[in-house]
Amino acid sequence: MSDFVILFGWTGIFAPMAIGAIGSIIGCALAGMAGIGAMLETEGGYGRYIGLSALPSSFVIYGIVIMFTLNRDVTADNAGGLFGVGLLAGIALMICGVWQGRACASAINAAKEKPEIFGLSLAPAAIVEGFGVFVFIFALVVAGTIPEAASTAASTAAGASQ
Repeated sequence: MSDFVILFGWTGIFAPMAIGAIGSIIGCALAGMAGIGAMLETEGGYGRYIGLSALPSSFVIYGIVIMFTLNRDVTADNAGGLFGVGLLAGIALMICGVWQGRACASAINAAKEKPEIFGLSLAPAAIVEGFGVFVFIFALVVAGTIPEAASTAASTAAGASQ
């Protein structure tokens, strides 16, 4: 039973990166497909489309930082916290990535018809990015409350006293 609980803890550590990457992949693909279509229909401004297609990639970066913040020895005492924070942060980052990709695709489609609204069309994608930042900060703050393994804490305390 204890090994099963430990497995959940390790899953929680790596979940934000893996699930956040899935969201970034889907979001970048959605926006990228719209960008490619827009490039076929316009005579310029291609860099804007490519740049906007990469915007959802930030969620995998947030997931990587959360993963490193959660990384510690897994025990039965901290496995549940690691699993909960990691999995839920990963799911939230994935959803943000997918929906930001959709918002970017909409911005690309609107800007190809009316280039002067390109800047304004970025607002929905920026709002979704803000929610991803909220998830990121929440996960970092909560990760600080998850207990370290007893042996790690004891060795850290012993090292600090020397």
